[in-house]
Amino acid sequence: QVQLMESGGGSVQAGGSLRLSCVASGVTYIRRCLALFRQVAGKQREWVSMISIGAYSTYADSVEARFTCSRDNSKNTLYLEMNSLKPEDTAMYYCAASYFEHRCASHNWADVTYRGQGTQVTVTS
Repeated sequence: QVQLMESGGGSVQAGGSLRLSCVASGVTYIRRCLALFRQVAGKQREWVSMISIGAYSTYADSVEARFTCSRDNSKNTLYLEMNSLKPEDTAMYYCAASYFEHRCASHNWADVTYRGQGTQVTVTS
């Protein structure tokens, strides 16, 4: 059974930092692109970032230069370093994986193959 498990969420003041991790079981990250989404209750899920099989990262404009996505295939782990956090970053954060990079890049939650359950990030002002 494939599971993606996020951790590292929590509550932080504006301007602070958090590091999210996403560990996979039942599937290896090698040869899979990875992506991160977030969702505020009552709103549509938003694509945040993706990292390709070759470790090339892209970001939503709203998090560019503040968030850094990385991967450690030996640990089957995806990381999202979040700096200079803002109250508008408050959301449930989800990781995802797919064999096909166009699916990670589509910005569409429905396109990815594997999905995590999410971890809550709350940024207070």
